[in-house]
Amino acid sequence: MEALVIVVGLVVVPALVAALVVALVAARRRAPAPDPAVQRAERDDAINAAIQQMVRMNEQALASERRLGSQELDGKKSLIDREIVGMRGELEKLTSLVRDIECERREHVGQLTTQLAEAGRTTQVLTETTQSLREALSSTTARGQWGERMADDVLQLAGFVDGVNYRRHQAIAGSGGIPDYTFLLPQGLSLHMDVKFPLNNYLRYLDATSDVERERWRKEFLKDVRLRLKEVTNRDYVDVAANTVDCVLLFIPNESVYAFIQEQDRTILDDALRDKVVFCSPLTLFAVLAVIRQAVDNFRLSQTTHEILGLLQGFEKQWGKFVDQMDKVGRSMKTASSAFEELEGTRKRGLERELDKIDAVRRQQQLDSAGDGDGTVTRLALEA
Repeated sequence: MEALVIVVGLVVVPALVAALVVALVAARRRAPAPDPAVQRAERDDAINAAIQQMVRMNEQALASERRLGSQELDGKKSLIDREIVGMRGELEKLTSLVRDIECERREHVGQLTTQLAEAGRTTQVLTETTQSLREALSSTTARGQWGERMADDVLQLAGFVDGVNYRRHQAIAGSGGIPDYTFLLPQGLSLHMDVKFPLNNYLRYLDATSDVERERWRKEFLKDVRLRLKEVTNRDYVDVAANTVDCVLLFIPNESVYAFIQEQDRTILDDALRDKVVFCSPLTLFAVLAVIRQAVDNFRLSQTTHEILGLLQGFEKQWGKFVDQMDKVGRSMKTASSAFEELEGTRKRGLERELDKIDAVRRQQQLDSAGDGDGTVTRLALEA
């Protein structure tokens, strides 16, 4: 259409103008007198003739343009058909791929839905368990029992045996204090440990929704920790006269609570050390118990070494007596050996010489008897 408009603008309009000019010039030449009516009629005829000429020219141009447009459209239609065929093949491939992806998506969505449902059930069970645990730990007695259970697990893992390496809830003579655990050390020494679990205000701190509430419960929690520390220091757990070591253990049975104490107020641990109280979490308690176990083993090894040295001294004394007796027996054996050699040598040779003499006499008598003629009677007489 744009090409058609350009052709009309460049060809038809100039031709129309030229036709009008020619018609006007011819009309003026033919007219002998300038009659206005005649001039208008001639002008109208010239205009109509120009218009008809323009229409014919337009029809010819449109017919030519239509043929060119038809040829171009045919070529473009062939090209478009080929492109459509190719696009149809690609579209079929894309449709197949989308179908496969949709199948995989449905399968994955099904698996994901199953996993999400299972995770939801697990989360629900975990939530219920957590809620039950929080309700159970809301009781001071329950927290104490749970803390002692944690301590028992650590002691068992460290190889400690109840009644052999430690005792539970054994009263201290003369003070009335009853520590949760008393570790038995060499030479009658003992080390006491209490289990403390300040949890209520810590949970309130975790559940707080504003900074003001968190700060409030943080201070209350740290105050609870200092109260537990004061309880331990006022119970005479450190008494050199009662053969205790110069410190006491305070066990916090939760690593998060222990770490929170260290992060929020490190002066608590410093004050505890000045009061001869050592804070322990499950991991640090295991390390302390390992040191205690090593110290006990080293003491037993030292004690066993002294016993072995005493036994070696007794063995050395008996060995000296044994060597002396062996020397005596050796000397006696040497004397006996010399006497035996003399008996076997000189004495034996002396006896053999005497026997040889006796045998010579006997042979001489036999010869003499044979010379007399009555050898049989003489031999019998000699034998008798």
